[in-house]
Amino acid sequence: MSGTAQTIDPILLSVYARTFKSITDEMSISVEKTTRSPILCEAKDFVTGLYDGQGNMLEQTENLPILAFSLAPVCKYIIEYFGDDIHPGDVIFHNDVFSMGNQNNDVAVYKPVFLDDELVAWTAVKGHQADIGGAVRGGYNPNATEVWQEALRIPPVKVIERGKMRQDVWDLIFANIRLDIVQHDMRAQMGACTIGERRMLELLGKYGLENLTAHKEALFEATRKMMEAEIANIPNGVYSGEGYVYFDGHHEGTKFTIRVTIEVEDRNIRFDYSATDAQTDGFVNGTYTSSASATILTFLQMVDPDIPHNEGMVQPIQIDIPEGTILNAGYPKATTFGNHLCPPNADAIIRALAPALPDRVTAGWNNLLCSLSTGNDPEKDEPFVDIGFMCMKGGSGAMDGTDGYDHIGMIDASGGVLDQDYEMFEQQTPHLLLKHEYHRDSAGAGQWRGGLGTETIFRIGSDDTQLVTFGDGDFEPAFGLFGGGDGTLNSITLTYPDGTEVVPRNKDLIDAVPKGTVYHQFAGGGGGYGDPLRRDRARLADEVRNGVISPEVAREVYGFDAEAPDGDGSD
Repeated sequence: MSGTAQTIDPILLSVYARTFKSITDEMSISVEKTTRSPILCEAKDFVTGLYDGQGNMLEQTENLPILAFSLAPVCKYIIEYFGDDIHPGDVIFHNDVFSMGNQNNDVAVYKPVFLDDELVAWTAVKGHQADIGGAVRGGYNPNATEVWQEALRIPPVKVIERGKMRQDVWDLIFANIRLDIVQHDMRAQMGACTIGERRMLELLGKYGLENLTAHKEALFEATRKMMEAEIANIPNGVYSGEGYVYFDGHHEGTKFTIRVTIEVEDRNIRFDYSATDAQTDGFVNGTYTSSASATILTFLQMVDPDIPHNEGMVQPIQIDIPEGTILNAGYPKATTFGNHLCPPNADAIIRALAPALPDRVTAGWNNLLCSLSTGNDPEKDEPFVDIGFMCMKGGSGAMDGTDGYDHIGMIDASGGVLDQDYEMFEQQTPHLLLKHEYHRDSAGAGQWRGGLGTETIFRIGSDDTQLVTFGDGDFEPAFGLFGGGDGTLNSITLTYPDGTEVVPRNKDLIDAVPKGTVYHQFAGGGGGYGDPLRRDRARLADEVRNGVISPEVAREVYGFDAEAPDGDGSD
């Protein structure tokens, strides 16, 4: 050490980076193992994070990518909001979409970390809660036009102050939330923050605050340079793309366009959404935080996956989303759908950058169409809320050299065919699963095919079930790139016990769905990449044999006859 300057040890720098990640991973495991809602413990619809005393991101564990960059803006807002009134032992709740929150149901816990009375760090967990008040159990209300019809707003509020529970505040919040399970899950999030606090204090005790601060800044700088190097690989220029949103929940036939202009200049990149359509008067709007998070996670798919996720990563990225657009609605608009604007936002970015990065972009991913069912389980005499995670995701888009991922669907999610365990689905709801499997021929054709979608059927097991549907995937299939074919559309059909068939709108609320109704959903496949006629013949033979592609589609689209000796119909 020379004077007050701190020598940077490259080995220790790596130790810090990996320890930060280890801390958020341990917090994540804690949430997964201690929460009760399947939305959290199975679908892992949460994110854990670690931040410095100023709210700068040190690391995050992003179980659901759309939440990945939603914690830091709120952390900085909380610091500004409370000023000097932040103390050891405080625990703060927040979900307010008009103070940097991303979605009403995504409720965050923040815990400051103090060392010798100095605020040195924050731990945080944000998770999607099974209910958050408002007009509809579960939080999704396609009939909403304003925030109060959607949820209880929670601006920054201390539920624990200087280590003492504020019972009055706690009771006020949970008196406005229907399900007791939410209290248990919020306590689990608080516990994970405490684990993060302990680990951070252990790290500080081992190396000291001065050492950690110096290496933190060096880590930010190294990460920034890594991201700048990735941006420098993109040819300088201005690129434009569009994505589309269909029906706002109130006005039939409405369509909205997300327009992005991407400016690349040397080692910096700017995403400008100024030309995006105006906010709606209905259910379909987003917040700045949810939309910016979608932008970042889409761009991350096109760069080095080993870049650490800290403050330095986002420094070369500028995102301009004017208030009053569909991606950044002004107060007091309804915004619960905002997280699900990620797929059309991603479509716009992919279409814009495809000419510049043909070997890094994917074809289109299956757009969202899913449902939320709520009611009372007659066997347990308990309320239930279920987001159909097992059937909400279709296939991802293919890219140069790689087929799409089967049944992962939305870019703002992660999953696989067992994203929701079948037995737990039947334990936690009164429904009976009848079928859940990959859907043959759902993937867009190509030299590299899209990921497969799924077919799901279950029987509704409670009287007066309420069903909410939301998404856009029944209007536009996942698009192919560079000669690849489109994926397939999504659909939901209800067959009532009397034989009546009902096809919900893509933003709909249906009350009193009777017990015995059969719910049937197709989630479409992802888009293909490249000319289907160039697909590997041996791989096609395997896919026809395994039922992934039908003999008819193999012959008509891929020019492959599985029954011919050489696979192309010639002798």
